[in-house]
Amino acid sequence: MDSLTQIVLGAAVGEAVLGKKIGNKAPLYGAIAGTIPDLDVLANSFLDAVQQLQFHRSITHSLIIQALVSPIFGYLFYKLNGKNKDTFKEWTLLVFLGFTTHSLLDTCTTWGTQLFWPFSHYGFATYSVFVVDPHYTLPFMIFLIWAMILPKSSHKRVIVNYIGIIISTSYLLCGFILQQHAKSKFVDSLKEQNIPFDEQRMIVKTTPLNIFLWSASIDTNDQYYTGFYSIFDKDSKINFQSLPKHHQILNEIEQTEKLKDLLWITKGYYTVEKVDDVTYNINDLRFGSFDGWKGKGEGKIVFVYEIKLEKDPNNPSKLIQKFTQKSYKKVQGLDYFIQYFKRVYGHKHQGF
Repeated sequence: MDSLTQIVLGAAVGEAVLGKKIGNKAPLYGAIAGTIPDLDVLANSFLDAVQQLQFHRSITHSLIIQALVSPIFGYLFYKLNGKNKDTFKEWTLLVFLGFTTHSLLDTCTTWGTQLFWPFSHYGFATYSVFVVDPHYTLPFMIFLIWAMILPKSSHKRVIVNYIGIIISTSYLLCGFILQQHAKSKFVDSLKEQNIPFDEQRMIVKTTPLNIFLWSASIDTNDQYYTGFYSIFDKDSKINFQSLPKHHQILNEIEQTEKLKDLLWITKGYYTVEKVDDVTYNINDLRFGSFDGWKGKGEGKIVFVYEIKLEKDPNNPSKLIQKFTQKSYKKVQGLDYFIQYFKRVYGHKHQGF
């Protein structure tokens, strides 16, 4: 999730653990603990594009590593602030919960979180909440601020903070439930249109800023199908677009370990485009297309990985592969969001 959301979550956890004893220092240190896992971005300067993708949400998001280092940070925080009745054990719990809730929340998004690194590099993802969702963050933040204004000895402070935690967690649970409802609609529509599919090779993911409009990426033999469904749609018919895989294009270039790693990161949901004789694009379909909800022929893939063949400076007769991540994140105005939320609430564009 975004940094603000993780700060709010970490602060609420800190308040729940130590707020009654140390007041607003608890949410402050909880926010710090909730931010630390995202410091993995500091390593980007030392990694190439593929290594960055592999490292993101790995070691710093591993529940195993977090369990090991929590006592270290807990001891540090305890020494800095251990002047009341708070204990080393409580500070360790604050850090551990700040770390682990961060990772578990990230698991609800699309990217994937390596919860059991280094024993498993699999990126767990439920695709049930978007990485930025004000419906989750704003109510949570309001209750947290309200709690922090109250005296630390106030029982109302405890209640208000837990109300924020309960509301935000309930929103995540609603996301899971609505996701399953949307998935059933996609499955029914695929069957009605006689499109062959395997439910194990289908991603149903939420769209930006809400849990009401859902998109699906369905893997078939030689192509993918994508579609959109809102729980507010008046009819359940879903118009699917087909995207040829073109995986065979990659046979033209060397199957390097970097290339294999990149394809593994996509979990097999990708299409290939040959731009020119030395440039290839791998489109990561897990994140869908920007503006795809507008209808057929609309939308650009959000995450594209470019492979450029260049001469090896040490051996001009040999070509090396240079990888670059290209994200399509166009800034939009008010009119765009009006049209977008019309689609969220059931107004289809061109039947989509």
